[in-house]
Amino acid sequence: MASTAVETVFKREDLVVVAALAALAMLAWLSLLGGAGTGMDPFAMSGWLIPVGQPAVPGAAWTPSYWLIAFAMWAIMMVAMMVPSASPAVLLYARVVRHAERQGRASKTPAAIAAFASGYVAVWILFSLLAVVIQWGLERLGAMSAMMSLSAAGLAGGLLIAAGLYQLTPLKAACLEHCRGPASFLAAHWRNGVLGAGRMGFVHGLYCIGCCAVLMGLLFVGGVMNLVWIAALTLFVAVEKLAPFGSAAAKTVAAALIAGGVALIVAGL
Repeated sequence: MASTAVETVFKREDLVVVAALAALAMLAWLSLLGGAGTGMDPFAMSGWLIPVGQPAVPGAAWTPSYWLIAFAMWAIMMVAMMVPSASPAVLLYARVVRHAERQGRASKTPAAIAAFASGYVAVWILFSLLAVVIQWGLERLGAMSAMMSLSAAGLAGGLLIAAGLYQLTPLKAACLEHCRGPASFLAAHWRNGVLGAGRMGFVHGLYCIGCCAVLMGLLFVGGVMNLVWIAALTLFVAVEKLAPFGSAAAKTVAAALIAGGVALIVAGL
């Protein structure tokens, strides 16, 4: 009886895929919560994201341990923020590849699904490397506050305006269209096999980078470890990609970002 119940669950492949994605996102969020400790000030936090040998003041030299922890922080943050909105694409790929397997046109379905998801995550891991370098550069220039946010109102306002303007560009619209239409993406980029699945996931991640990377840059405005800001950006990315009104929401937020940037610059004069 128990064996039959287990088999029944694992025949419901959708449930297994959804559970795996939910577990990955949940672990990432729990890591962020644990890493942030009890406060938003990086010099008052007690979580694991604050390593021994951290810079004593903004602009101080980074130790190897700080580089490693900063990279881990960004990588976990990107998984927590981006996996939820990518779940429909992974789930659709799982259904398609299972159907192909039943017709004898595909094999190693679990490995292919894992490869697709891993390819997607790999793109955001690479983005995390770039983000760490940018954070280091900003700190070296003295542009980051102890709260891990841009200290100059003009610079923060300019980034808000740039993000708002990017929301209105053809590149943003094209990348968002790919993210919002996983069926058409799979049809246009289909590759067989596990390696092909990894390549498809990687390409899908590249479109997602084009759609969301500038928005991720706003973490430097609200605070890199500001959990409220992280959650707000995560929610907006999900709405933008998954909601029927996502394209309209992108334009609405563009106007809000531009207005907020202008207000921040004027307030800093």
